[in-house]
Amino acid sequence: MKNYLVLLAYFCVSTLFSTPIYAADESKDIAATTPQGDQVVLHPNGRWEFTDTKKAAVAKEVASQYTENQGCPHGTQGGFLGFGRCITAIDKDFNRGSMGGKGR
Repeated sequence: MKNYLVLLAYFCVSTLFSTPIYAADESKDIAATTPQGDQVVLHPNGRWEFTDTKKAAVAKEVASQYTENQGCPHGTQGGFLGFGRCITAIDKDFNRGSMGGKGR
């Protein structure tokens, strides 16, 4: 029993001291230059943006034309907080009802 308490204490202490170090590293944006010479900012979540506001506006206009950036169309299910797929009315998963088996 004493060995388990020592292991638990070691785990708690190591987690306590290691977590803030990782959190501090993830919150930094990185300034970078593309091969074409454009200045960009790389965010920790994987997104990037131009530092020049004119180029950022043009890139936003181009990105808004793609269907994956427009969200789910009206009349579909899914897409909770931007995750998941949009389920249309003709999809077999659209109105499947309760999956509990009661009333089948």
